[in-house]
Amino acid sequence: MIDPVNKSKIPDEWLDRSKMPREELEEGIKNGTLVVLSDGSVLKRGYTTGTTAAMAAKAAVLSLGGDVKHISVPTSVGLRAEMDVTGSKGHAVAVKMNNDHESDITRGLEFVADAREAEGINVYAGEGIGIVTRSGLESKKGHPAINPGPMKQIKESIKEAVDELGLKGAEVTIYLPRGKEIAKQTLNSRIGIVDGISILGSTGFVEPWNDHLGEMKGDLIRCSDKVVLTTGRVGIRYSTMLFPDHTVVLAGSRISEALDSAHGDVVICGLPGLVLKWGNPDMLKESGFATVVEMIELDPENERLKQAFNMAVEKGNGARIVVVDRDGTVLMDSGE
Repeated sequence: MIDPVNKSKIPDEWLDRSKMPREELEEGIKNGTLVVLSDGSVLKRGYTTGTTAAMAAKAAVLSLGGDVKHISVPTSVGLRAEMDVTGSKGHAVAVKMNNDHESDITRGLEFVADAREAEGINVYAGEGIGIVTRSGLESKKGHPAINPGPMKQIKESIKEAVDELGLKGAEVTIYLPRGKEIAKQTLNSRIGIVDGISILGSTGFVEPWNDHLGEMKGDLIRCSDKVVLTTGRVGIRYSTMLFPDHTVVLAGSRISEALDSAHGDVVICGLPGLVLKWGNPDMLKESGFATVVEMIELDPENERLKQAFNMAVEKGNGARIVVVDRDGTVLMDSGE
């Protein structure tokens, strides 16, 4: 089988080791909600803040035509996400799904949306969604911290509801009653997002990162003579395009741990925020910049960037280091 979210191949022997009924396991994998590990154990994915916001927004619009109890919305990987909600008279609540991510502090958080018929489709951020105060993030300075991908997902979900009810359009305001409180437990204030959480998600699904996944990744890495260790979902996308004959493994922030298992032709590829900070964790210290992306955007010739890249090359111990931006442009490549 192929995992439809991260596009990785799942060996049959992993499925055979699982104690979950085969039909139930395969259905969970196909809809993106389950991840099977090399020992046969199964972990549960959740939905991102972006998907949950889309659920609330669509339910609010649909509830203009009657009570809503269950909803499904599109995701960027082509799967439908679905969950129970409550919606009535243009007001809806979606609760962020529990998952096996050991440190997802937004599990169980209520996403609330209010909708009314309007011309076109408009989305507004209310209480509990952060505001961006610095440059270099995906959302622009002065705007709500809703990344472009999730915003597209929210609007597509609203359009589905608008089309189903035959409305002219809809205006939807999304807010999180506990968002400001939860944001205090995140790094938002340090990177320039205030008064709430960020609405994020490149696939629509939350990966169940925990120590068990380290075993699965280790197996994939050890079995591959050509491997790319990447840092996130964007890294997976471009690593697959740049190195089609390599096995692409999502290492996240555990690059060093993954590198210990690697052999043969090894590439480390990903966005600058993780790759360069892996090379030099202190590169932003006393720099005046909140993020690596902000430094690249405002001071692309900053010597710290080159220094961190060189340190990553040294730390890679022979691995090729490739840094890409969010549109796939290669910014730095030790193989050139």
